[in-house]
Amino acid sequence: MPGRAFIAIVGHGPDLEREDGAANVLRALGAEVATLDLWDAPQRLFPDDEDAQSTARAVLVEAIDRPDLAVASLRALRREPRLEDVGALIAVRATQAARLEPSSGFDDFVLVPYVPAELYARVRLIEWRRSEFATEERMKVGSIVIDRAAREVLQDGASVQLTAKEFSLLAYLCERRGKVVSREELLRRVWGNRYEGGARTVDIHVRRLRAKLGSALPLATLRGSGYKLEAVPTSSARAAPKAPAKPPARGTPRP
Repeated sequence: MPGRAFIAIVGHGPDLEREDGAANVLRALGAEVATLDLWDAPQRLFPDDEDAQSTARAVLVEAIDRPDLAVASLRALRREPRLEDVGALIAVRATQAARLEPSSGFDDFVLVPYVPAELYARVRLIEWRRSEFATEERMKVGSIVIDRAAREVLQDGASVQLTAKEFSLLAYLCERRGKVVSREELLRRVWGNRYEGGARTVDIHVRRLRAKLGSALPLATLRGSGYKLEAVPTSSARAAPKAPAKPPARGTPRP
């Protein structure tokens, strides 16, 4: 039986259930919520065997006036495998927004006091960014969206200009994700049986795709075998947050 899908709210324990806090705002909008004190172990979000199949849709850390504590908390959360690749939001007052570092590890931020519709929209947005899907018309792999009908590729919402062959090659690699694809197979399926070029043609086009999509394209070269589109890089592959290795002592003011 599938477990629940919840939004994890992390913050200063006594303030987590305040009337205008994220937990109550999201519950009022119909979302399933689980709360966790900044200093508690992330495993407490999954308290018993019944929650073995539960998943976190997103993590929101209420930093309010202390974004530095939120960064330390996120580092601890990422050590829990079930939270390693979950999108994370940081909530701060407008006066603290300038202190947010792009390398902090958070996917987005939201301002306090909350505007309920905006808060839920931002949660949905980072959830969508981390999700993947495939339909007859569209595929999403990490931050890359391939629209077959429009012959368009988007990365983080921005259009990426590809040639017709680059588009076809990318689409086929995504369709075969997780499987090793030889150069011969790619030549046959992308260029056609009548194409007389060699394997170098595939390598050149792969190199162009990598140049245009960068690290968003997790494509591995397997010597002597071909290529394999891997899983999306985990949070550990992103820039590590700049924060002290140990969280501040309990006597330190909290958000």
